[in-house]
Amino acid sequence: MNGRMHNATPELEIYLKRGPSGLGFNIVGGTDQQYISNDSGIYITKIKEQGAAALDGRLQEGDRILAINGCELQNLSHQEAVELFRTAGEDVRLRVLQGHSAQMNGPAGSRGGAEPSVLLLGVLAVSGALALAAMVYLRFRHRIGMR
Repeated sequence: MNGRMHNATPELEIYLKRGPSGLGFNIVGGTDQQYISNDSGIYITKIKEQGAAALDGRLQEGDRILAINGCELQNLSHQEAVELFRTAGEDVRLRVLQGHSAQMNGPAGSRGGAEPSVLLLGVLAVSGALALAAMVYLRFRHRIGMR
């Protein structure tokens, strides 16, 4: 073993037909909106129920889209990538890297864990409730016969 990890993530070519709600997934990423630290790739963040991607069944949240209709998605801003998807036509060919796992910066729902700010809010709420209970106890303890 040479110290490097072997990354056996499968690359797929997927054909989708645009439906009434588009291709049926949301994307993030790009040079100006990195979803993964130090990576400007385009990633799927949400698969829409009953959309073209969900009905096909192969795309997953967290998959990296490498190309659309043969056009590589490297070094593009988020808006440039969105425009390529928007103008791709009815029949769309995607080249996708599946199962990409790394440190993600994107929305909590796509990372499989609670957002740190949500955890912080929970801790603050519990701490606040305990502080309030202590203040009420100290203020009214003489009424219940305690000193």
